[in-house]
Amino acid sequence: MIYNCSTEMMAFLNEKVRLSKIDKDNLRGYRDTNLTRLTNGLAKNGDPAYKKWISQGSYAMNTINQHPDNDYDLDIGMIFNKANLVGKQGADKSALEARKMVSKAMQDDRFKKPPEVLKNCVRVYYDEGHHIDMPVYRTCEKDGKIIQELASTDWKDSDPESITSWYNNAVIEQSPDTNNGRQMRRVTRLGKSFMNSRASWNMPSGFMFSVLVDELYVKILGRDDESLYQTLKAIRDRLRWNKNVHNPVNGDLISEGKEAQLIKLHDELDFHLTNTLYILEHNSCTEEQALKAWSKFFKDEFFKDKIVKAKIAEDSSLSNLAMLGLGVVAGAATVAVASALNNKDDEYEIKETQKPWLRS
Repeated sequence: MIYNCSTEMMAFLNEKVRLSKIDKDNLRGYRDTNLTRLTNGLAKNGDPAYKKWISQGSYAMNTINQHPDNDYDLDIGMIFNKANLVGKQGADKSALEARKMVSKAMQDDRFKKPPEVLKNCVRVYYDEGHHIDMPVYRTCEKDGKIIQELASTDWKDSDPESITSWYNNAVIEQSPDTNNGRQMRRVTRLGKSFMNSRASWNMPSGFMFSVLVDELYVKILGRDDESLYQTLKAIRDRLRWNKNVHNPVNGDLISEGKEAQLIKLHDELDFHLTNTLYILEHNSCTEEQALKAWSKFFKDEFFKDKIVKAKIAEDSSLSNLAMLGLGVVAGAATVAVASALNNKDDEYEIKETQKPWLRS
């Protein structure tokens, strides 16, 4: 067991990790605007219309977090029929040609930085700092089945909707609760917040981290702070001897070439679990020590601010008690004086009656 900061952890998640409703609405607005832009651009250029679009990535998995630089990554998969993706001579468009087709349709003079063709998508940049990735897919028949292929370095089998379903189902199956997004999702978001807390860190993707959480998640009802702590310890220990991470849907090795990122995650977890959060396991750990440790871990003043506010509230309470105490003392003094005066009067009266010249 570690020092209980579950209330503060939930508050941190709600205030500093989750996207606000305004941010979510803005991202949805950008998504819809770009879908309209793509539709119009494809028609203008005489290119085929897309079959449908899908939401994928952290937005679809509901693990998209606040980012210090507003670098929100919204993934919108654009799916075309393979039969429509052909060149002038009737040959199939290459994966690169398909991405260039989408990029050309997305060009707009209002963009300060034009949409860019990347290895696995077309990226649209916004001045606020975030971007929208538009992976391009085609559907075709293979071995009697309808499959989906991503326009990457070549056309590659890919099914992002299955990834979303895998994660959402895992959250339902493993979480001990059903409220507030469910615990496994909350732990995933908190872990991602740690990975994004230092701009200089080169960490694994959110998807790769989600796979690790699914594999090593430790559920503890009512204690997101301890669930996070124990899950991160398990991830660190696993990465010490095994840095292979596989796609949970098709089994592909997704960590190939990303070993340095996983080593970085291991090293930072090992350092902060050993040197920052270790105090949480001590029986003598105080609330102030625990909150300072979490504040350092996430590199966020949120938990320290809780300490300051608690001290202000404590000082205010002590001040009120002191004033109340002074009032009690003052009241007691008034009663004592009055009592003393009454006693004097009684004594005086007794003495007066004892004077011989007053006797009858």
